[in-house]
Amino acid sequence: MMSEFGNIQSQVQTQSQVQVQSLSPQQVLEAKLLALSTLELEEQVRTELDDNPALDEAGPGAMSEGLTPDSGSDSDEGGSGDDSLHEEEPAYDSAPDYDYDDDGWYDHSAPSNPATEIPVSDSVSFYDILNEQLGEQDLDERGLKIARYIIGSIDNDGILDKDLQSISDDLAFYHNIDASVEEIEQVLKVIQEFDPAGIGARNLQECLLLQIRRKPDSADKTLQETVIGTMFDDFTHKRVEKIGARLQLSPEKVKAVMDELRKLNPRPGSSLGESAGSTHQHIIPDFVVDNYDEDIHFSLNSGNVPELRVSREYSEMLENQIKSGNSSQRDAALYIKRKLDSARGFIQAIRQREQTLTRTMQAIINRQRTFFLEGNESQLKPMVLKDIAADTGYDISTISRATSGKYVQTCFGTFPLKFFFTDGVKSTSGEEVSVKEIHRIIKELTGHEDPAAPLTDEQLADMLSARGFKVARRTVAKYREQIGIPVARMRRR
Repeated sequence: MMSEFGNIQSQVQTQSQVQVQSLSPQQVLEAKLLALSTLELEEQVRTELDDNPALDEAGPGAMSEGLTPDSGSDSDEGGSGDDSLHEEEPAYDSAPDYDYDDDGWYDHSAPSNPATEIPVSDSVSFYDILNEQLGEQDLDERGLKIARYIIGSIDNDGILDKDLQSISDDLAFYHNIDASVEEIEQVLKVIQEFDPAGIGARNLQECLLLQIRRKPDSADKTLQETVIGTMFDDFTHKRVEKIGARLQLSPEKVKAVMDELRKLNPRPGSSLGESAGSTHQHIIPDFVVDNYDEDIHFSLNSGNVPELRVSREYSEMLENQIKSGNSSQRDAALYIKRKLDSARGFIQAIRQREQTLTRTMQAIINRQRTFFLEGNESQLKPMVLKDIAADTGYDISTISRATSGKYVQTCFGTFPLKFFFTDGVKSTSGEEVSVKEIHRIIKELTGHEDPAAPLTDEQLADMLSARGFKVARRTVAKYREQIGIPVARMRRR
């Protein structure tokens, strides 16, 4: 006989311990500053100086005022204060330690070999023009911040080279803006209305469609939009007969449509840059590398970033508040303490940025020593982010932030740090060479080909094999696309 309790289901509540990793506000700040270029860091420091009265810019004569790096404050006498203040803020149990070596004076803007800025063009930059058009839009402050970040992610060709989910993640991480992909896409559509047509497109197809949609309505416009929107692969591979057959157009008409499409600009940002002077855009190198015989020396360039210190005035104000023990001034004391902590945290974040960048640059030089001595691109060794992460002990994401948007000035020119990262290819002799060497060979081979019978990817693969590099045809095609060389049929003249 079934018990009357037989069908009762019991619920059991269990407790388990799960380890969840989260970033502290200080870690978020350090990651944010690490990702900034020298110019962006200068702007961020100026903003912080304006926002935080406890952060001071050190003047040229400040050191003579008696505030030496290891000077301190006799704060031990101020340990007794109002008990209620102590209970609410445990950090006030004793007076703060004013260690000006750690929290006050710190000169991070005077490297042993200060870098000189690369000459600048007086013309307006590509990004200035886009931001000028942004100022004419009816967007709230949140929308403007999202738009500025999108504009900063647009490459020199005018193409948005980040997917919207990555932009959403970056906005949340670096700017504390929780924006959905849908919200970002709405702001992107505003930017895609900017001039020249095609700006902000996420790929070539969207770029061409944006330009077509700016044209006056007509039957020709409809045909062009149909070709790019539904037969893009046929268009890129010049399958004129196939396009004509699908659209039921005469050879003359389909030729006219294709001729109009070829007038579209696949690189709208490039043309804007040429007219606006972005080809002479201001670049301040983040590092300067010098060679002395076989010795390589480098310095970190902080540009015009000022020296920073914690305000002595604010430190004394807090010390006096604690000594007075006046509970009525607790809110003021807590405000001062928060500002002082923020100032110390900001200075510490800048120190951490410099330490990370210095170790990263040293690791790159160690691995690419031959290039920094001779300047021969073919001497670059295969190197990926994981290699530098292993050499420095940092996480791969940290190395990515440390190298993105950063430049190094060498005796052989100025290069982005990403230039030194490349995969490797093994030769038949077992030697591993940089992919950049394969790029160079492909450029050389195609540069000397017969224009009437350009080399196919299969022929390029065979010629590379003859030089000792076993590279598959598909891989050759990938390398060819990376260096901007069209397929053989599009090179035929």
